[in-house]
Amino acid sequence: MVDHYEHPSSVALIGRIDRRGRLEWVLPKGHVEAGETPEEAAVREVSEETGLQSRVVTAVGDIDYWFVADNRRIHKTVHHFLLEATGGSLSTDDVEVSEVAWVPLDELAGRMRYASERRLARRLRELLPSVPPSGDEPAAVLEPGRGAPKDVP
Repeated sequence: MVDHYEHPSSVALIGRIDRRGRLEWVLPKGHVEAGETPEEAAVREVSEETGLQSRVVTAVGDIDYWFVADNRRIHKTVHHFLLEATGGSLSTDDVEVSEVAWVPLDELAGRMRYASERRLARRLRELLPSVPPSGDEPAAVLEPGRGAPKDVP
């Protein structure tokens, strides 16, 4: 998440505790619920995981990956969007979130756990100067909405 006003050129990340008990910084994300578009899921997940309300500005990119769970290969697609904050304030009310912090855009790639998200952070640096905030509210928010998993035999 990026806030052009109160936290110029900073991105809001969420901190989660991984399986080894370590804090990992990641972008907010979650599953698309029945009847939702990926854009609607992005707005909902940002609100749930960060406390910020927002609107979608543009798509940033997708990340596809595979993992194994319960002895099955699972394919996931994460849809990333640039969002504009319209209200709220950072919060750790979500049980899956241990911390939420504004991270300067220049430090974003170095904080992020996954290489695919670091590549997205570099894309965001290219995109942000061309997307001005639309009003007087705190500005842009980067957010991924995660597509529903596709089980693969």
